[in-house]
Amino acid sequence: MSAGPLVATVVVIFAIIDEALQVLLVHRTGDPERGKWALPGGLWRGDEPLDRTAARKLTEETGAADLYLEQLFTTSDLDVGQPGVAVAYFALVDAAAVRLRIGDQWPPEWHRVDDLEPLAFDNNSVIAQALERARAKLDYTNIAYGLLPDEFTIRDLQGTYEAILGRDLDRRNFRKRMLSNGIIESTETRRHEGAHRPALLYRFVSREPVFL
Repeated sequence: MSAGPLVATVVVIFAIIDEALQVLLVHRTGDPERGKWALPGGLWRGDEPLDRTAARKLTEETGAADLYLEQLFTTSDLDVGQPGVAVAYFALVDAAAVRLRIGDQWPPEWHRVDDLEPLAFDNNSVIAQALERARAKLDYTNIAYGLLPDEFTIRDLQGTYEAILGRDLDRRNFRKRMLSNGIIESTETRRHEGAHRPALLYRFVSREPVFL
């Protein structure tokens, strides 16, 4: 009797590191596609919801929990030698809160999204779809909260948007838009940044998904 179809989760984990959008990849130490970089993921055991499987994988790789996680798509093009489907998710994490898993097996590492080599299982296309989704949702949601700490400056927020969008934004227009859409509020405290005048700190009104 042939084995039944495999079901796996794949997670695209984005973070802003060195002012650039980066994605977490694991170096495959086993077949298939041994020696290539790939997105983290794992087989679904069937004893928990798929969303929980994806969230568990996210925590295992980054040490962080309760982050922005969204289902991206389902595909039957799972190239592991037998029929199967993959359920893809994408997540946004604050790099400062991440503690990557340590080990010789499938070691994780951050890679710049704009400088990726060909990945295992056509994972480049999965990342491209996740990036497209994230860019689109910046226009009508507050999902950027997943990439930032609890308190941040307008400059920090603009840098996050620019890293995702891959282009510069007008500083004055960006500030006006952020302050008028109601997703952030002032903390009434300031942060010293070198020789510059102290910058006012803001926070998201909600650190849960909100539609504008």
